[in-house]
Amino acid sequence: MKVILLDYVYKHGVAGEVIDVADGFARNFLIPRKLAVKATASEMNRAGKLREQAVARRSALENRLNELARQIDGVELVFGRRAAVTGKLFGSVTTTEIADELMKATGVDINRRRISQQPLREIGAHQVPVRMGTEFSPTLKVVIVPEQELAEYLAARKRGETAATDTPAAEEAPAETPVEETAAE
Repeated sequence: MKVILLDYVYKHGVAGEVIDVADGFARNFLIPRKLAVKATASEMNRAGKLREQAVARRSALENRLNELARQIDGVELVFGRRAAVTGKLFGSVTTTEIADELMKATGVDINRRRISQQPLREIGAHQVPVRMGTEFSPTLKVVIVPEQELAEYLAARKRGETAATDTPAAEEAPAETPVEETAAE
């Protein structure tokens, strides 16, 4: 039976599409739940209007996503974490934490699954891409500092002295490592 979908139906199509489905599926599932109607001439005209509305909604959503992408592009998020002398974190900074901090910083609430899935497990500055609009992909700057240096970093950032603190602590750590190893032997 040919039907016109009135809403999105998983694995079958989106609103306005004309599809061919089993008679029982149409009579017992799609039509009673108002997900589809029989494909008649008058319904075909109405389906054209549904398609136009769907295109308008899609373009409005795309414009909104691109606007949000421009708003969050280049935002710097700072996290203080416990770390080893080598610069490795005890744990990691998760996408959920990044999404929560982004919400606090900008007021933009995004799904954590849109944030890149690379685990952040080292001290330093990281560029984290976010999948949002089709025009471009915004990038967040995530800075991870040792928790004991967080207050100092934030104070220096307020003063505008970020150049001195941009070097990750991980670069300084190897010079200290051999001294500790010889002391342990």
